[in-house]
Amino acid sequence: MPITSSRIFTQRFPRTTDGAFLSVLVPAIVRMASFGWKRKIGEKVSKATSQQFEAEAADDKDAADDDSNWVLAAKRRKEVLVEDCIRKSKELKDEGADLAENRRYREALVKWDEALQLTPEDATLYEMKSQVLMSLHEMFPAVHAAEMAVQRNPRSWDAWQTLGRAQLGLGEIALAIRSFQVSLHIFPMNPEVWKEDLSWARKLQEQQKATKTESVHALAKGEELVQDSVPDYDFESDEIVAVCAAIAEKEKALSAAKTMVIVSASGTVETVTEQDNCSAAPDETLFIRAR
Repeated sequence: MPITSSRIFTQRFPRTTDGAFLSVLVPAIVRMASFGWKRKIGEKVSKATSQQFEAEAADDKDAADDDSNWVLAAKRRKEVLVEDCIRKSKELKDEGADLAENRRYREALVKWDEALQLTPEDATLYEMKSQVLMSLHEMFPAVHAAEMAVQRNPRSWDAWQTLGRAQLGLGEIALAIRSFQVSLHIFPMNPEVWKEDLSWARKLQEQQKATKTESVHALAKGEELVQDSVPDYDFESDEIVAVCAAIAEKEKALSAAKTMVIVSASGTVETVTEQDNCSAAPDETLFIRAR
């Protein structure tokens, strides 16, 4: 049986009836419960070791500062590079615009392509490129460039207007009208789109519908003429039967009589009509039938 602490105390200090037990037990408990302050951590660490720890901590801090400075420097270099690209792209854009005004369209396209390598998200470059391609009558590349401009800046009414003009050059009148309407939705007070682009596109659409209607009418009229040129004969009528009978009688009479050309040995030519019921035949020794 395990011995508890109370049992130890009672064995060492037997109970008394006069309260002596408490006078002896309390000092013993106080004496066993007494304690000293815990020794502080690092109290016996040498000064050299402490200095080494402090130096390492300082190095770590410097390394962290260096990493932070490197990140900031890289970010700054990137910002400077982006600024340089934007500046160079603007210079190329302006040079291309000057070339386009002087009708040097191919050279302008080269400048703008170089600018797009620096700033590929510039919608204005694509829109200007589309205008120059339309001037060169290259409609498919013009539509593609205008679509790229619209994708990069859907809120640009210039890009939508240029896209509509390029689509109109391809004959896509319905798509062009839609592009002009989007441009007007973005900038309703643009008189150029109202009076020139949209009105012209609608006029072309009306002409297209009229031409299509005329073509349908002409085709229907041609089919009617073809049907009228071929009469509807009644091959069972009495007139047709009589004509057929007369033709049959004539052919029968001609087949009953056979006509031959006979050349004699002396060179005399004679035409002989031979009936089917004729039993006598010319002497083959005297006559030669002309083939």
